[in-house]
Amino acid sequence: MNLLNDIITYVRRIIKSPTNADISDTLLIDYINRFWLMDVDARIQTFDLKTKYQFQTTPGISDYNTPLYSVQTEPGGQTIGPFPVYQGFSQTATVNGIQMPFYTQRETFFNLWPNYIQSLVQVGTGTGNGSTVYQLTLPFFPAIPGHIDITGIIATGSTQDPPLVPSGPSTEFITTIPTTSVYSGVYFTATGANGQNIVVADSGQFLRDSTNSDLYGLLMAPGAAPLGNQPLAGGYNTSLNTVNYVTGVANVTFPATIPAGTPIQAQCYFFQPGIPRGVLFYNNTLSLRPPPNLQYLVELDAYLTPAAFLNTSSAIPFGYMAEYIARGAARKILADTGDIDQFQFYEPLFKEQETLVWKRSQRQFTSTRTATIFSDVQGGGTFNNVGQGTL
Repeated sequence: MNLLNDIITYVRRIIKSPTNADISDTLLIDYINRFWLMDVDARIQTFDLKTKYQFQTTPGISDYNTPLYSVQTEPGGQTIGPFPVYQGFSQTATVNGIQMPFYTQRETFFNLWPNYIQSLVQVGTGTGNGSTVYQLTLPFFPAIPGHIDITGIIATGSTQDPPLVPSGPSTEFITTIPTTSVYSGVYFTATGANGQNIVVADSGQFLRDSTNSDLYGLLMAPGAAPLGNQPLAGGYNTSLNTVNYVTGVANVTFPATIPAGTPIQAQCYFFQPGIPRGVLFYNNTLSLRPPPNLQYLVELDAYLTPAAFLNTSSAIPFGYMAEYIARGAARKILADTGDIDQFQFYEPLFKEQETLVWKRSQRQFTSTRTATIFSDVQGGGTFNNVGQGTL
C-alpha cells in the first residue's frame, strides 16, 4: 500500500484534477507536505505523535536547543528548510532515571535558580599607550557559557548546534547570527577615554579545538540589532580572544584602548556543577540547573513534529490518517485557487475526518484515570495506599 500515491489520488478526486496536465504531482506533494508539517500539529496533537526525547548532557553546558530536522528536498528540487523535530515537551522529565521538576515559566524556574550576577569584580587594569590585549581571569568558574537559540542556529545555514569555529582569523567568526538570538554569559567591561562603555562578551560560538576539560568560547564586540555583533581583532585560538569556561582564563583584544589605571570588570553566571535538579523549556531551549558536571541522560515526554512526505511511500506510518491528510491538502488548494463553492462543500467532510482522527487519540488520553489521593496512582493493583502500612 503506497500511502503517498493514495493521498495524491484522493486529492485529485476532491479538486477534480485527474491528471498532471491540470496540476502536477510535484505541486500536490508540496501541498501535502505543507499541511502535514505546518497544520496537523497545530490543529490536533495526536497520541501517535507522542514520544520520548532523550539526549546526553555535555559537561559545563546548561542550555540545549531542541533538535532540528536537516534540510529536505521535495520532488522538483524544492527544499524544506530546518524546523524543530519536536512540537514541545511535558512531564515526565528525568535525569539518569531520576524524576526532576519541569518548568515552562521563567519566573518560577529562576525564583529557584536565579541567574545571579555577582557585584562587579575588577580583574584587570588598563595600561593605556594604545594597548588593547589583556589576559584576564573570571572571578568564578567554571562559568555558564553563552547560548545561541534555535533561530540563530537556523541563520547559520547549518544544523550544527552549537556553532563550532576553527582556529584562525577573525573572518571565521559567524556574523550572520542575529544579535537577538545571542545570550551572552560572560562580560568584560571598562570605560574609555571619552566615557564610552567598552564591552566584550562571549558569543555562544565555540572553538572547534574545545574539549570537555577545556571549553573555549569565542569573544565578540556586541552590537546593535539585527547583525551588529562583530569579531575581535587578532583572530581566534586557545590563546587569543577566547574564554576558557573551565579555568576562567580569557585572552581579550578590546575594541578600544583602555586608559591607564582604568578598572576592567568581569561578570559571569556561576553555579556549582552537578547532577541537574530542574529543567526549564522556553524559547525552544531546555535549560538545566545546576549545569551538568558529567554526561547525564535527560529524558522528557514530547510531541513529535511529523516528518515530510517528500517523495517516499513510507514517510507516514499512520494509514488511518490518509484521507484526513488528503482532505487537508485539497482544502489548501481550494483556498488558494479561490474555489469557494467547493471549499464550503468539502469543509464538513474535512472536519469529520479530523474528528475521527482525534477520536483515536482521545480514547488513549482518557483511558487513564486522573490520579487522586483515593486512587491507585502507582497502577500496581486494585487498592490504594491509604491506611496501609509500610515495610
